[in-house]
Amino acid sequence: MPTPTPPNGPVLDPLPPVKNLEVKAALLLLLLLILVVGSALYVMYARGAFERTQRLVLMSDDSEGVVAGMDMTFAGFAIGRVAQLELAEDGNVRILVDVPTKDAKWLRSSSIFTMEKALVGGTKIRAYSGILTDPPLEDGAVRQVLRGDAAAEIPKLVAQVRDLLENLNNMTKNDAPLQQSLANVQIATERLKGPQGAMGLLMGNDDDAKQLAVTLGNANTVLARADGLVKRLDSLVANADKQVFGQGAGPGGTGGDTGLVADARTTVQQLNSMLTEARGSLQKVDKLLIDAQAITANTREATTDLASLRGEVDASLRKVEGLINDLNRKWPFKRETEIKLP
Repeated sequence: MPTPTPPNGPVLDPLPPVKNLEVKAALLLLLLLILVVGSALYVMYARGAFERTQRLVLMSDDSEGVVAGMDMTFAGFAIGRVAQLELAEDGNVRILVDVPTKDAKWLRSSSIFTMEKALVGGTKIRAYSGILTDPPLEDGAVRQVLRGDAAAEIPKLVAQVRDLLENLNNMTKNDAPLQQSLANVQIATERLKGPQGAMGLLMGNDDDAKQLAVTLGNANTVLARADGLVKRLDSLVANADKQVFGQGAGPGGTGGDTGLVADARTTVQQLNSMLTEARGSLQKVDKLLIDAQAITANTREATTDLASLRGEVDASLRKVEGLINDLNRKWPFKRETEIKLP
C-alpha cells in the first residue's frame, strides 16, 4: 500500500496547554456570581428593601385594580408601597402598606386615604394630611380608605342622558305644549304686525280694538269738555273773589277794598261807634237813676229827664237795629248761598 503524500504548505505547531485553567474558570464564575448578587442587592436597596418601615393597614370593600408593589402617594410623591393584600373575616379587604420611617412624618392621625379609579389609567392610592401639627400616625394603624370610581358613574350618567333625550323628544313633538306655545307666539307676532298693532293683540279681535279706539276718542272729547268746564269754574271763582274781597284784593284784603268784606268791615266799625254811644247813654241812665233816688222831691223834672233819655236810648237802639239789618242785607250770615254752575 503506497504512503500518502502530505499537503503542501507549512505545518502548524499545536497550542501549548493553559496553566491552572480550572482555577481561572472557577474565579470567572465566582466573579459573575458576585456581580449578579451585587446587582440584586443594589436593586433591593434602591427599592428600600433594607429600609426601616412602619405598617399601615387600609380597609376597603373592594380591591379591584390594587396590586402588590403599587405606590401610595402624598402630594404627588411616593411615600409608601403596597406589600400585600388580605381578605378579612368580615369580607373586607386589608391592604397592607409599608411606609418608610423617614416618610412617615407626612401621615398624621387626621390623615385621609383615598383609592381612585379613573376612566384612563390604573388605580391610585393617595394620602391627604390637612393638619400637619396633629399627632403622627402610629405603627400598625388601621384606616378606612375612601373609594372613588369614575367608571361606576357612567351607567348613572347614561341613564340621565337617556332621560334628557327622551324629555327633549317629548318637547319637540308636534302636539307638545312647546310647539303650541311657539305657534301662539307666531300668531301674536302676526297680530302685532297688523293694522291694530298691540291693541288688536290685547283685545283679541279687530272689532273690539276699533271699539276701544272709539271709546278712547270719546274719552278725549270728555276730557276736553271737562277742561273747558274747569276753566269756566276758575273764572267764576275769580268773579266770586272780586265780589267778596273786592277788585285787586285777596282773602287778606288791605285798605281800598270795595267788596263785601270791606263793606262788612265798615259796618262793624259803625256798629262799634253806635254801641259806644249806647254805652254812654246807659251810663247817663245810671247817673240819672242815682239822682232820682237821691232827689225824690223833684219827681216831675226827673220824669221829664227820664222821658228824654228814654227817647235817646230808643233812637240809639233803632240805629243799632238798622245797622244790623243793613249788615244782614250786605253780608248774609244766616243764609247759605249756593253757586249754581252751568
